[in-house]
Amino acid sequence: MLADRLRTWKYVFNTANLPVGMTVPPDAISKWLVITRAAVFSMTVTSGLIGGLLAIGAERLTGEVRIDWGFLALAILGLVVAHASNNMINDFFDLEGGVDTDDYVRALYAPHPILSGWVTKRQLGAAILLANAIDLAILVALAAARGPLVAAFALGGLFVSVFYVAPPIRLKHIGLGEPGVFLVWGPLMIGGTFFVATGTIPAWVWLASLPYAILVTTVLFGKHIDKIEADRGKGVRTLPVILGERRARLVARVLMVAFYPIVLGAAAVGFIGPWVALVVLCLPRLASVLRAFSTPKPESPPHSYVGWPLWFVGYAFVHTRRAGGLLVLGLLLNALLPIRLPWL
Repeated sequence: MLADRLRTWKYVFNTANLPVGMTVPPDAISKWLVITRAAVFSMTVTSGLIGGLLAIGAERLTGEVRIDWGFLALAILGLVVAHASNNMINDFFDLEGGVDTDDYVRALYAPHPILSGWVTKRQLGAAILLANAIDLAILVALAAARGPLVAAFALGGLFVSVFYVAPPIRLKHIGLGEPGVFLVWGPLMIGGTFFVATGTIPAWVWLASLPYAILVTTVLFGKHIDKIEADRGKGVRTLPVILGERRARLVARVLMVAFYPIVLGAAAVGFIGPWVALVVLCLPRLASVLRAFSTPKPESPPHSYVGWPLWFVGYAFVHTRRAGGLLVLGLLLNALLPIRLPWL
């Protein structure tokens, strides 16, 4: 029984969906892993790790900062809880606003928390409040130690999280969802984690936060390209809807490619150590993803494909996970085995 549960949890965590053919109701852990879309938490953990590893590198190599490890762990925990809250908020307000329906993309690629009958609106709202209460407690503790700038980071992220879909702003509906994600998963998460861990934030950290922010933005681009026709019909003007599919796929490809020269350039000028050049090991994966983004989505899914009608987002997510993982490994090696380029 436990082995079956573990296999189910692993499948859910990898796919954001229940195993194909599962006929019994999901257990509580599986259900909430799907509802919170835990499969994409790795992007948030990666942003937190980048912020933390930048701080570790700065402490070990220059001594310009000192890390509080407890605060660092608390910051990453807070980010993951905030991401779970964000995903639930999106489902709640998209349903309230009439965007999410039984025939809309969101309910087709994975169970919608409310439309599937798993939870009621009241229960989902309570889960959102609980997640935000946890984050509020973390915020109070960190702000008491690090000062009001912690609140600025947290409230900036909360603003984008709530008003991404909530009225009256609805950033996603006016082409500002993608820039919002870039801001949150880059400067706010990475810069905020660095600040919480060290109590300071040098200017170079803002620049070092940009490459991974670009990668996460490509994932949202992929998802919104997959939903262009459905979003256009609902009056949701994401950037891909505004640009059109062909131009949106081109912009996504440019952003993916841009990650590599920015990372290598940051290493070349000494903002981050040269071990981050390991990201080039992801170039074969990049090539396959670029090929996928160069042509329209197929008319029907391949055999055993999970997540249809989503298509481009899966390619972008795998690339982001692998390139981000190599960036994290490079930053870790920078801290453990520092080397200096001869011209620096």
